[in-house]
Order: sequence, then structure tokens, then C-alpha cells
Amino acid sequence: MKLFSKGLSLGLVALLSLSLAAGCGTTAAPKTGASDTTPIKVGGNLELSGGTAMFGQAAQNAINLAFEQQNAKGGVIGRQLTLVAADNKSDAGESTAAVTKLVTQDKVVAVIGSMTSSVTLAAVPVVTDNKIPMISPSGTNAKLTVDPATGAVRPWIFRACFIDPFQGQVAANFALTNLKAKTAAVIIDQKSDYSKGLADAFVTNFKKGNGTITGTEQYVAGSDKDFRSILTRIKAENPDMVWLPGYYQEVGLIVKQAREQGMMMPFMGGDGWDDPQLFNIGGNDAMNNTFYVDHVATDDPGMATFVKDYKAKFNSEPNAMAALGYDAANLLVKAIDDAKSTDPEKIRTALENMKGFKGVGGDITIDPKTHNPMKSAVIKENKAGKSVFLTRVAPQ
Repeated sequence: MKLFSKGLSLGLVALLSLSLAAGCGTTAAPKTGASDTTPIKVGGNLELSGGTAMFGQAAQNAINLAFEQQNAKGGVIGRQLTLVAADNKSDAGESTAAVTKLVTQDKVVAVIGSMTSSVTLAAVPVVTDNKIPMISPSGTNAKLTVDPATGAVRPWIFRACFIDPFQGQVAANFALTNLKAKTAAVIIDQKSDYSKGLADAFVTNFKKGNGTITGTEQYVAGSDKDFRSILTRIKAENPDMVWLPGYYQEVGLIVKQAREQGMMMPFMGGDGWDDPQLFNIGGNDAMNNTFYVDHVATDDPGMATFVKDYKAKFNSEPNAMAALGYDAANLLVKAIDDAKSTDPEKIRTALENMKGFKGVGGDITIDPKTHNPMKSAVIKENKAGKSVFLTRVAPQ
């Protein structure tokens, strides 16, 4: 009797063990390849609040639009796309925390963002350590993708926009050739890598064209509101134009206060000017005779479909940041499709070898040595409360 009971017990245990093993094997095996139908999670490290929230919000809209359109076509590699957005609050420290959460907790396969150079730089160590590709739609500082200490490309960082040296070159040539400026004053946001990088590029190229810099003034974005003292010094120098590479909040105030002091010379800046709020802050009349370098123009025929789709969904006009966010999203989709995988290393390789991608902001070919796209820029003039397309400039 004892032998029978012991044998029966052992048999039941063995049978139960086999059953559990079979069950565990069925439920625990991860889905891979063509059989995997789970959504592809893409992180968005975006400025959804804070000083440059208009940029991040526009990009978030555009990324969601791009993914929605792709999902309607069946997604990519048979899977739907979903954006997991994190608010970096337009702050470098918050950017580090936001991208850490996206990578370690949300387990995203790639990150889109941030929109500004300083905030993007803060996220670089996190994605690099975790080997997750990151595409900045509009971070233009050269050191985002190339380590200035070593000259080596940062393997996991890409961008969908041109870089500050090109933007500064375009602006300086326009100032010299079109504005006929021989002298220029410079106003820099002293805490912004974007502003300082653009200033350096402009000054270098302006001097190469035999232009003279009359002086350089600095301010701190977010805290300074009264710029009359620096403007008084610039007025005394009487430059032919003023180079103001900042973001629209301070730009609007500076130009408004300059006009109130009778400074009617041209002001010029970079893509950080691109937001309708610029006219609300500075005033339509004050913003006349101002110019800026940008990535796209909404009246460009190549933008027509995107502008129509964006307006239909969000009931607002897209700006350049929206177009860059849209291009960054579709660039990532193309990389996943080319890689036939969501493996971060394979996505990284596909991005590095991207050629002739058709974006709304122009064709993009990624330089594998710098991870920068080769693409054109546009010059816009602010006139009567609107930004008007003037010309397109191809990279040299």
C-alpha cells in the first residue's frame, strides 16, 4: 500500500510538472519577427511645457499625425506605432529624467526629441549608455552628433535638421549680399548652446566676407525682460544690422524695445524665431524689416499635403518645428522598415545609411561620418504680421 501510494504520488508530480512546463513555455516565449503584433513604442522627449513649449507641442502633434497615417496603412513591419511622450519642461535636467524613464521603464525602441540643442544634449549620455537611437527634429548645435573633444560621431544620435554652422553661413551671406550690411552687432542668450553656436557661425562667416562686428551683448532667457541697456549700447555703435540668434519669446521683446528706441535697422536670427507668438510678443509693425533662417516654408509646394493634413486634424497652421517633427517620425518609420526589425542596433544602422529620404522639408541623406542630414535652408522675411518665403539655399 505504501509502495502504491508513493508511486502514484510520484506519477502525479511528474505529470503536473510536465503540464506546468508546457504552460510556462507557451506563455513566456516572447513574440519576435513577423509573428509579433504588439505596438512599437517610440519615445518622445519633448518640450510640452516651459519656455519652448510651442515647439514641443507642434512636434508632438506632427509625430502623432505621422504615426496615425502610417498605422492606417498597416503600420510598419506588420505592427502599429505608438508615441510615448514625456514632458522635459524645456529644461536640461528634466530632459535627462524624461529620457531615462522612456528608455528604462517604458522600454521604447527609439527616441524622438528634443527640440532645442541644450535640452537634447542632456539626453545624449542616457541613450548612448542604453544604446537606443535618438533623432532630434530641430537640435542644430554641431556637437549633438559629433563629440567636440574627440571629433568622433556619436553613434546613437541623429537629427532631421541642418546644423548651426550651415545656418550661420546662410545668414551671414544673406546679410552681406542681400542686406548690404558691412557692420553687425550680436546679441546672445548666454545660457543657450543653440544661441552661442549660431552666433559663432555667423560671426566667422560675416568676418570672412569682410564684415565687421561692432560689439556683442548677452542676456539670460527666461529671467531678463528689460533689454534697454544693451540696446542703448548697440544703438550707439550704429551697426547696419543686428544678429539675434535666440528663441521667439525674447526675440519679440528685444525687437519691440529696439523699435521703441528708434532702432530701425534690420534684425536677423535663426529657426528659433519660427512661431506665430513672435508677432503677438513683438507686434506686427515692430517685426517688419526682420529676417530669419528656417527649415521650411509653409507656402512651399512640397509642403502642401502636410499643411492640409495638419490643419484638418489640429485646426492650426503648422510651423517649421511641426514639419521637422513629422520628418523625424517618418525617418524613423523608414529606418524600422529598412531594418525589418525593432532592434535598436539595426535601426541605428538603417538611419546611418539613409539616402534620398523624401521629407516635407526636402530630401534627406544622412552623412554617416556626422549623422547630419544634407538638406537646404530657406530665408523668410517678417512682413505685416506674417512670415514670407524669400529664397531657398542649398548646402555647399
